[in-house]
Amino acid sequence: MDFQRLLKIMEKLRDEGGCPWDKEQTSESLKPFILEEAYELIEAIDMGDPEKIKEELGDLLFQIVFQCQIAKEKKEFGIFDVIEKIGQKMIARHPHVFGKADYKTTDEVLSYWEEQKRREGKLRVSILEGVPEALPSLLRAHRLQNRAARVGFDWPKIEDVFKKFDEEMKEFKKTLEEKRQNEMEDELGDLLFMLVNVSRFIGINPEDALRKTIAKFISRFRYIEMSAADQGRKLSHMTLEEMDKLWEEAKRSRAHGDNLA
Repeated sequence: MDFQRLLKIMEKLRDEGGCPWDKEQTSESLKPFILEEAYELIEAIDMGDPEKIKEELGDLLFQIVFQCQIAKEKKEFGIFDVIEKIGQKMIARHPHVFGKADYKTTDEVLSYWEEQKRREGKLRVSILEGVPEALPSLLRAHRLQNRAARVGFDWPKIEDVFKKFDEEMKEFKKTLEEKRQNEMEDELGDLLFMLVNVSRFIGINPEDALRKTIAKFISRFRYIEMSAADQGRKLSHMTLEEMDKLWEEAKRSRAHGDNLA
């Protein structure tokens, strides 16, 4: 199936004789589906399953086609306007590939990109502009910290980051000890923000790291649930020590490559 055929399918779904659900959708109503499909794609990439990645890329592509069809019906723009726009942008932002500029390092490229964004009016006031508020908080913190670091607002070495992290941990513990409930949230936020700085310094995306840890937790907890069920017992009737023993079994099974999911 070629791309034009996909566009015709989308048009038919929105036509008078098309699907009632598809015809009711708006750009606003489709926003949750864009996020859902993007996260399903990320999950497929984490799984390393080419067939699943292919399927999820298609689902995400369809959301883009859907948005463009709605815009076309309102005579705003169409899919080929979007393609033309991104093509022009990529050429403009890569003069070292499509032009005569001679950028040799990633830092030189990133510096040019920031300057180009200013020319495009995307960084009118602050270098922090353009990082979407809708991003997950860990990812947004990571992106904002990267932006600030590009202009030198950063620690020179990771030991300085750990020192600041320890300071934030002490402040957080103090609010707990003194039961200053109204300050706990602020201090916890500062602690999380510093932990993101640690991840940035060692080149790890905190959102990816936490997502994988969540998946690991689910897998190990499911092992506990299944083991309890095999024994004919309920988790609520087990002691913490018994569950912790099963947790350790799950860790060992995972280390040996068993599928616990």
